[in-house]
Amino acid sequence: MAGTHVLFVEDDDVIREATQLALERAGLVVTAAPDGLTGLELFRGGRPDIALLDVMLPGLDGVSLCRRIRDESTVPVIMLSARADSIDVVLGLEAGADDYVTKPFDSAVLVARIRAVLRRFGHAAGGPDGGSARAGAAGEAEGEPLRFGDLEIDTGGMEVRKDGEPVALTPTEMRLLLEFSSAPGTVLSRDRLLERVWDYDWGGDTRVVDVHVQRLRTKIGQDRIDTVRGFGYKLRG
Repeated sequence: MAGTHVLFVEDDDVIREATQLALERAGLVVTAAPDGLTGLELFRGGRPDIALLDVMLPGLDGVSLCRRIRDESTVPVIMLSARADSIDVVLGLEAGADDYVTKPFDSAVLVARIRAVLRRFGHAAGGPDGGSARAGAAGEAEGEPLRFGDLEIDTGGMEVRKDGEPVALTPTEMRLLLEFSSAPGTVLSRDRLLERVWDYDWGGDTRVVDVHVQRLRTKIGQDRIDTVRGFGYKLRG
């Protein structure tokens, strides 16, 4: 993680400076911006390894900035929200964020979240621009593509096709799909998915799972993943 380039967009001067210092003490290289438009410019000019975006930003809010970043890159994004408001959380995740942290936060907690995101995006191995999902949660062996109806998953090349057409997935979405494909027809609990896909050994917010499942459904087909009320989700075999 040392040397990882972080784009940190936060309009509060005190929070921005204190958090930047804490992240740099953890060995990260931090580029900070006070507003969304500056953050977008710095993102395009520097291509960071991870982006930390406050939700409430002047000029271009954090959710809109996340959408702009996601249109151009699969780089991991963590949203920072001053409120544990479900609307803030869901909007950020629907915009393409991979995780969120509620303010005020302990710097050690933020660093731990960053480490977890970078691990699953493959940055420990130096993967560029969002990392590699090759060491996916499912631990699939490379070989013949997996097929589920009109859906084809090439676990070796980390490619997904629906009706023969490529499907663009973020690394988090790919890891989620790999986890489902490792046990088709088996109900996977939200807690298991948080642990296996998000590396949340300490637990986490299940809304992260729910929104990512919905995002995945829009890409591979709404009827491909079933909801089992009170238990979790399963991939149709």
